[in-house]
Amino acid sequence: MKIIIILLVVGCLLSALLVCIEFLIYLFINKRVFNKNLEKTIDVLVIVGLPFLYFILLEKSTNDCCSESATFSPEHRLTIYALMGISILAGIYSIFKQKILSPVLEVFVNATLLLGFVLNIFVAIQVKEIAILGNLPISIVFVFQLIKSQNQFLESNFIQLSEVQKLTNPIEKMAWRILRLEPILKYPILLILALPILVIIVCFLLLFGQKPDSIIRAFTDTYKHSFSQLDYMCDNVNYGGHFLCSVAANGHSDVVKPVRYGERGGNKIICNRQLLVANAFEELLEENFPKLHHLIRRNYNKVGNVVHKYYSIFNNKFVADSVYFLMKPLELIFIIMLYTFDRKPENRIAKQYLNKNDRRELQGIEIGK
Repeated sequence: MKIIIILLVVGCLLSALLVCIEFLIYLFINKRVFNKNLEKTIDVLVIVGLPFLYFILLEKSTNDCCSESATFSPEHRLTIYALMGISILAGIYSIFKQKILSPVLEVFVNATLLLGFVLNIFVAIQVKEIAILGNLPISIVFVFQLIKSQNQFLESNFIQLSEVQKLTNPIEKMAWRILRLEPILKYPILLILALPILVIIVCFLLLFGQKPDSIIRAFTDTYKHSFSQLDYMCDNVNYGGHFLCSVAANGHSDVVKPVRYGERGGNKIICNRQLLVANAFEELLEENFPKLHHLIRRNYNKVGNVVHKYYSIFNNKFVADSVYFLMKPLELIFIIMLYTFDRKPENRIAKQYLNKNDRRELQGIEIGK
């Protein structure tokens, strides 16, 4: 399963890079340069693979002040997922479409592509850091499909303006008129027509417990994202700190070698030797040089804030493994200092991240000895 996910990640990232390169070339020569089958593969990997990877690898299931929080409100995310799904289906249809079908269907597909394009922009603003990596290629694919649809219609020359007048079905006549418009007029009208599609989807989702304003609250009822409105609820919450050694302890167990669970700020954390040593050294420093400790801790907290802001990246096990190895030289320095200036360094190390009762009990055993 890991191999499949790795191959999918590589394929999607490569496709994202290729579609961005192709778009830059398109701006100069006004045509796509890759083989048609390759273009279809790339486009599908981008609009299907990238969202899939985000939701299985990075998206969190809950709102949480103390870790990377859900991108969309768990209570309202079904609305966003439904809109994404319909937009992706419209994109897939357009990718494999060979010719113009009915005018009403063409208008619907184009309006849905525009809906997906706009939604993707709002998602990009919400997730911020990975927008360039994921959302930009998806937007480019939607743009390519809108251009393709326009070109197919012009090349088909399916019906002349004089023949439009002879159509008896007013909906079909209006659809053809919209499709014949210049892009500068056509796309704003299609965007307006996307609103009824949005309303129909929202009304249908009421049957599944969603609310009329779920599309907005999916973005706002979250923590620490661009549209989040619940950040105030985290103001008095103790995060417990996300620092380099605690990040490193979350790597692959055969690499970072966890030894036990510990407790920090009332939360259970994974402790390995490196984390325990680092905290023991900090404790020793605080006891003997409180002013120096305060200065170091104040600046190191800034590191913790950066790690916390991008915790979705640092929480990746491969990244954690890398941090673990980068911290090894410091771990060695901490060990040397502990064994030089502490009479019982291993006892101090063993006491780290124990709850008050366990620490008190361990201290009692030491006194008894």
